[in-house]
Amino acid sequence: MPSMWKSRSQTTIDFPKKKFQRSCPASKGTRQESLPLSPRKRLDTENLCNVPKPLQCSPTKRKKENQPFAPLTPRGRKLEFDESLVKQAACSPEKHEPLADPFVTSKSPGRTANPLSKGCETPCSKNSFQGRKSLARNATQQGTLYQQTKQVLNTAIPERLLAREDETEAISRFIVGHVCDQKPGSLYISGAPGTGKTACVERIIEDGKGTLGDTIVISINCMSLRSSQTIFRSIVDKLYGKSKLRCAGKDFPRKLENKLTSPGPMVLLILDEMDQLDSKAQDILYRLFEWPWLTNSRLVLIGIANALDLTDRILPRLQARPKCKPELLNFAPYSREQIVAIVQDRLNQVSGENVFDSVAVQFCARKVSSVSGDARKALDMCRRAVEIVESNVRNQTTAEPVLESVSPAKPAPSPRLKKVGLLQVSQVVSEVDGDRMKSSSGSDECFPLQQKLLVCSLLLLTRQSKMKEFTLGKLHDTYSKVCRQHQMSGVDQSECLSLCSLLESRGIVSLKRAKEARLTKVALKIEEKDVEYALHDKVLMGNILQRGLP
Repeated sequence: MPSMWKSRSQTTIDFPKKKFQRSCPASKGTRQESLPLSPRKRLDTENLCNVPKPLQCSPTKRKKENQPFAPLTPRGRKLEFDESLVKQAACSPEKHEPLADPFVTSKSPGRTANPLSKGCETPCSKNSFQGRKSLARNATQQGTLYQQTKQVLNTAIPERLLAREDETEAISRFIVGHVCDQKPGSLYISGAPGTGKTACVERIIEDGKGTLGDTIVISINCMSLRSSQTIFRSIVDKLYGKSKLRCAGKDFPRKLENKLTSPGPMVLLILDEMDQLDSKAQDILYRLFEWPWLTNSRLVLIGIANALDLTDRILPRLQARPKCKPELLNFAPYSREQIVAIVQDRLNQVSGENVFDSVAVQFCARKVSSVSGDARKALDMCRRAVEIVESNVRNQTTAEPVLESVSPAKPAPSPRLKKVGLLQVSQVVSEVDGDRMKSSSGSDECFPLQQKLLVCSLLLLTRQSKMKEFTLGKLHDTYSKVCRQHQMSGVDQSECLSLCSLLESRGIVSLKRAKEARLTKVALKIEEKDVEYALHDKVLMGNILQRGLP
């Protein structure tokens, strides 16, 4: 009995009405066959009791990405959008090509290429790429213009010298009149830094090689010498060959005198920065200016220096010997118009659009001409301004994204060339001619008192002796006297040298170091009026300058 009851209770299974039941096509009057009793006995597609309807338009699941697209089976669902396709599918469903999958790329074998995957799904994507390419090309062109502009703004000797026609003619006339006619003589060229003294001489020598013939040309920059005594050794090395003449150091002047008075070709000696040869009693400079007037001398001397009155103030004995006194030629500082002409001539050498605004060139020339008239300083300031603009453009190009245009017919706008304007030149002027007596934070108290006392002592020495350079020993003696006069504690000589090094890092003084610390030469690098203006702000500094040396 229990077994019979159990079998009767399992004869039918009531499924929910909402469950999907498969219906088989049947003619009218026939009854639909019921599904098997147990769902476990149904396999594959017949087991649809617990499976929801498949989503419409969903692609057939593929196990592996690289497998070819499987053709649709009769069990799959298709959506047709064209009547011809429907008829074709009804006639031959095996030959019907599957719908293109929008997620399949052309790189997968056996799959239909998606036309949207080629960059056409977004109308502006192709134009964005072209815009980036155009922007990179324009940035490269602009960088080339900036590079060319910086190259032409160098301080090397140019091919043509502007605003120095009279001075060039005077130097050429002197060289031809003495070297070609074999007449010894001397010429002293003076002028402020950056006025074209050395450039004119070197350009004349370069252009007149055919005229000079077998003349021996010796050019020495005295700034490169360790001491003033080594000038004779340098001349011997240039004249005889390096290390070919062996003798004691004190015998070099006598050997040179014998060489220069013996028969041979003319010798043209050019000494740049000649004022660096000062020594005790100035015997080196006196001897150099006396050599052209020795008997049978064949030396033509050209000295170049910044000091205007070197022959009058430093070499007073030349006044007593008029025959030994050299000819004088002074180079005046460049005017505003001349600096503008020099800068514009350099900028015109660049092929392409000018990166400099004319107003900026005028402003730079006005500032430089009012201070020193140094053409090299003007070129350096212009080159620095170009570097600032180039750096800004490079950072802007890297940081900002490309603005994509809405329509592919409109190309990306090319950026305009950013020129050097008043803002960049003003920034450079403030960096170069800023107040060096103040700290970077702008506070006067950050400038130490001992350094101010040292600057005051150097300024007092400059006023009293009218010289620009002094030894560290003499400066320390004056500094000690000033400290004792005002009852202040001072520092020793070694600490004084350290203070001078700090002042040199600020750009206030220049140092020419020697083997002995006491012989180190110290000179002011800024104008005296600027030092006075900065130091007069304090009562103590103004009192020291008013009372003078003790």
